[in-house]
Amino acid sequence: MSHAFSTSPTPATAGARGTLYIVSAPSGAGKTSLVRALLERNDAIGVSVSHTTRAMRPGEADGVNYHFVTPETFEAMVERGEFFEHARVFDRHYGTSRVEVEKRLALGEDIILEIDWQGARQIRELAPDAESIFILPPSQAALRERLAGRGTDDDTVIERRMRDAVSEMSHYDEYEHVVINDSFEHALTELECIVHARRSRLDSVQRRHATLIQELLHGPA
Repeated sequence: MSHAFSTSPTPATAGARGTLYIVSAPSGAGKTSLVRALLERNDAIGVSVSHTTRAMRPGEADGVNYHFVTPETFEAMVERGEFFEHARVFDRHYGTSRVEVEKRLALGEDIILEIDWQGARQIRELAPDAESIFILPPSQAALRERLAGRGTDDDTVIERRMRDAVSEMSHYDEYEHVVINDSFEHALTELECIVHARRSRLDSVQRRHATLIQELLHGPA
């Protein structure tokens, strides 16, 4: 698999804070596959493992795909204020650990949150400097084909997921970036470009390369 450039990290200043990325998409748009590919190409980005009350699916592992908890445990965590954001999706609850995200950002790691529009709204209120990205499918027909191609749901469930997808997509204009997944490689390149653009912003360069800038402007310490 070829790509135009690498998003491998460059030396950064100790203590530089990482960037928080919000990535949302309707079910079937390819978000999970795109994020996984981005992580494989970039060692400086990690993904936050969410908590959920849904049952573990075949092939999943606790602490890897999700932290699987009971509804009672989830509710107790909400009451203690332990979530960065939390929402109900398809009759199940999902939440992002605030402590985990803040700790990793403080260590300089960029973090991706794969969340729906409800969670994204909560995150933007708490972290207005986060980069938000919405992934759209190329058409409703393509989205329906992807959902049906999983072979795990009957027509009734697929129709429900399509209605939910249209509702989710109606919030695309709340995001800073929109990526249309008509070609996986093209969509992945767009995601990489967003990461590169963020890292070249003035505030990001000043944080990550403060020592270098000091030396360039004033000479060695």
